[in-house]
This record gives sequence, C-alpha cells and structure tokens, in this order.
Amino acid sequence: MAFIVRRHADDVLEAMDHNPRSDLRQLLRAGLSKSLVSLVIKVATAGLTYAMYVILSRSMGVTEYGYFAFGLALATILSIGANFGQQTAILRYWPEAMVGGRPQQALVALRSGGAITIIAGLGVSLALILVATGVGGSGGGSVAHLYAAAALILPMALAEYWSSALRSQGSVWTALGPRDLIWRLALPLCVLALTALGIGLSGWEALILTAGILAAALALQFVLAGVRRYRIAPGVAGLGTYWQAHGKASRWFFLGTVLDAVALNADIILIGLFVAPAAAGIYFNAFRTAGLLTLFTFAITLVVAPMVAQHYHAGEMRKAQAITALCAWAGFVFSLAVFAGFWMFGDQILALFGGTHEQGWLLLILLAVGLLFDAATGPSRIVMMMTGHERDYVRIFGGVIAAGMLVQLAVIPAFGLVGAAIVNMAARIVAQLAIAVWSRRKIGLDTSVLGAFRVNMLSDRLA
Repeated sequence: MAFIVRRHADDVLEAMDHNPRSDLRQLLRAGLSKSLVSLVIKVATAGLTYAMYVILSRSMGVTEYGYFAFGLALATILSIGANFGQQTAILRYWPEAMVGGRPQQALVALRSGGAITIIAGLGVSLALILVATGVGGSGGGSVAHLYAAAALILPMALAEYWSSALRSQGSVWTALGPRDLIWRLALPLCVLALTALGIGLSGWEALILTAGILAAALALQFVLAGVRRYRIAPGVAGLGTYWQAHGKASRWFFLGTVLDAVALNADIILIGLFVAPAAAGIYFNAFRTAGLLTLFTFAITLVVAPMVAQHYHAGEMRKAQAITALCAWAGFVFSLAVFAGFWMFGDQILALFGGTHEQGWLLLILLAVGLLFDAATGPSRIVMMMTGHERDYVRIFGGVIAAGMLVQLAVIPAFGLVGAAIVNMAARIVAQLAIAVWSRRKIGLDTSVLGAFRVNMLSDRLA
C-alpha cells in the first residue's frame, strides 16, 4: 500500500511541479516521508488497539465490555473537551509564531496550552465524579464505570496535547510512540497476563488499568522529549497574556474538537442509553473497525497540519495546496483499498471479537461509506482550523452534526443499530462535503482529491 501511495504521489508531483521557484517536489517528498512513518506507527497502533478490543471483548463478557466501551467513549469525549482546543491551537500557533520570528511567543503558547489542559482536565474529572455520585445516590444503577472514566480523562487529555505539541515541533516518533505503541502494547499484554492468572476484569477495572498504563507511558514520553530537546512542559508564566490574545479562538478550537469527538462517540453513548450496554459494544466494534478506513488520512493529517499552517501564514498558497492534495490522494487510495477488504471480509473481521454480531457487516459497510467520503474530501477540517477559520468550521460541521444527533434521538429507539449507522453515514457525507466546498470558495484551498489540479492555478500572496 505504501508503494502504491508513493507511486501516485510521484505522478501527482510530475503534473504539478512546473515552477522552479517553488520546490514542491522536495516539500511533498518530505511530507510523504514523515507521513509514511506516521502511517507505520498508526498501522501498528490500529493492530494493537484492535488486539486490545478483541482480548477485552473475549475476556470480559458482553455486559462488562459494554460498560468498558461506554466509559471509554465518554472519557474520550470529555478528555477532548478538557483540552479546551489547545491540542489544535498549538499546531497553529507554534509554526505561525516560528515562521514570524517569534520563538518566545511560541514557547509561551506551548506552556500555556499545557497548563490549561491540566486545569480543565482536573475540573472535568471532578464534574463527572459529582455526576456519578448523584446518579448512584438516586438509585440509577451501576456507576463504577463512570468513576473509572473520570480517572481516565486527564491522562487522555494530556496525551493528546503532548502529541500535538511535539508534532508542531516536527517530531513523529516521540509524539506518537509512547501513547500509540507502548500504551497500546502494554494494555493487552497486561490483560492477557491477568487472564492467564485467572483474574477477570470488570468494565470499571479495565478502565482503571487503561488509565494507569497511559499515565506510565506519558511519564516515559516526558523523559524522551527532554532527552531529545523538545518542549512539552506546562507553565503558567504568560498564561494571562496568552489567554487574552487567544482565548476567543481557543473557545472555537474547543467547540470544534468536541464536535469531532461527539461525531465519533455519540452514537455509542446513545445506544448504550436507549438500547442496551451489549448493543453499545456491538456498535462500538463495528465503528472502530470502520475507522481503520481513514487510518492513512489520519496519519498524514498529523504530519501536514503544522505544514499547512506554516505555508498558509507565510503566503505560500501553492505549497499549502500541494500538501493538502497529497494528503487527500494518499488517504483516499488507502481508504478505497480498505473498503474493498471490508466488503469482502467484513463478517470474518468482526468475528474476531467473539460473541454474536447480528447485522455487523451491514453496520460496518454503512459506517465505512461515510468515512470513505471523509477521505475523499481530504483534510478539510484541519485546513479550516490552521488558517484561522475555526468559527466557520464549528458553525458548518456543528450544525450538521447537531441535526444528526436530533435525528438519532428519534431513530435509535425505533430502528436500533442500523438506523444509527444510516444517520451517521448521511450526516458525515453532508458535513464533509459542506466544509470542503466552503474551504475552496472562501480560503482558496481545495482539500479534496480534485485539489491536485489546482496547484498551478494558484499564486502566492504576501504573508
């Protein structure tokens, strides 16, 4: 697959590289090289994550696994919210400040973002603990998984922020390795070891174990970053000035990232509430499997986000368009191949989780169709965020997702899992097309697979 993507990238380069003043070939090869490293990590991550889900699903039982899936989805949404948009902000503000010759401003942004993440993470965790206490006190059923989810929020939030902070500085291995490889390798190994000893995990115990191992991986990441002279330590010096300058934009970054998390996890939570925990587990497995389709899109976006910010704010529109076109094509080719695999072997893949997966293939295909459109429209979200149009992204994407959630409230009780998957697919298609069209018209960058044909039509502008 990497060979096919590389060959296609070379073909695109031949068509685009007519301007000797702009070394697009070198730029895109550097971007592709880092993206393939990111892909290798993300492929390993996907395999390890999949192994983790399979092992937990088989060892915990349907109901307890459902509690685990519910708690993990809830912690994911709340941890993204706990970042308060800083994981996106640093991807923009670090390269923007550095290209403008303001390294001290970049450092203040990085430290302040870390401080905000820690403060907000603790606050959100406390809020969930209070909610769990209230639900438990009113006889609302088991709440142990809610307490455990609260313990997972801060480690997940800090892991996301540090990954972005390191990627903004050009790191790939240090940014992704500890969380994506070490954490996801250690967790299934611990579960296997416990199973071999005859120790079964409940949903809340699995969540606590997840939080503990992630915290250990973060400690290792902090040490590695220091050894390699990357900056990730939080600090409050300059926090007030930073918030005064970027607080308003941070609120929009926050809303944008919460919307992304909601779009990925809301279905699972609603199914757990309106159907059953076991049904949430089935849908969780289908959705996480479908998510493999956009693996390369996600991997390459991790690399190109700060590059888009750097070239756009420097006025280098041709380079910004070229790097987004590379992202779109690489992600789409990969996604199309994975979709074909799902179509032919979807049932066998879902069977790895054990238990019954009624309608699993249909759920997988419906969810994958929406994600295929996501890949075809390229890095539209990150382009809007990196170019200063985060408010418009929230309005467009948020409006579609909010409408989809309202429809879900009526569809899930009546039509169950298939209804949820159809609404998810339709909402994702509409949302991605809308923001891709908006980006082309208002920003001047075509994020879709058609963007490769616009590179030579653009002119650089004064920064």
